[in-house]
Amino acid sequence: MDDDSTIERGEITADLERARVEFHRVLADAERNEAWTKPTRGTRWTNEQLLFHMVFGYMIVQRLRVLVKVFGRVPDSVSRGFARVLNAATRPFDVINYYGSCAAALVYNRRRMGAKMDRVIAALQRKLARESDDALRGGMHFPTCWDPFFKDYMTLEDVYRYPGQHFDFHKRQLIFNSAAD
Repeated sequence: MDDDSTIERGEITADLERARVEFHRVLADAERNEAWTKPTRGTRWTNEQLLFHMVFGYMIVQRLRVLVKVFGRVPDSVSRGFARVLNAATRPFDVINYYGSCAAALVYNRRRMGAKMDRVIAALQRKLARESDDALRGGMHFPTCWDPFFKDYMTLEDVYRYPGQHFDFHKRQLIFNSAAD
């Protein structure tokens, strides 16, 4: 990103709100269709587990913010090396990612995940409003093998935009009825 480019906070804030509202609509659809334990398209998760994983995409941004700020202050080679180490650990990450979402969906289940999404989105919106443009332009290297939406180098602005892409991708994998959704 160019240092002269404009940070479009309004776009990011609107996308966070769009996902929050859409998530509640999707939760209502799952409830209406009694689809919580149905399998999803292209994953081993049930709808309920995948819905938690979608919330988790926003939760992880809260932690990634800190990493980007720390690694943004050290030489580029440090974050590049860190990303390489994480890429080398992709197999264990995939296992933890799968089983972690299965287990977490037992806690942040259909009755609690909507409120969790609301709290996380509100926190991200507050933090985004306080970020300086310089902070949003800072970045680090990411483990591209971990997620199709991770780029080799991501700014903090990219990290705030990431969960909407993750959300939209996984929303297409939900299956609520026997007909094609």
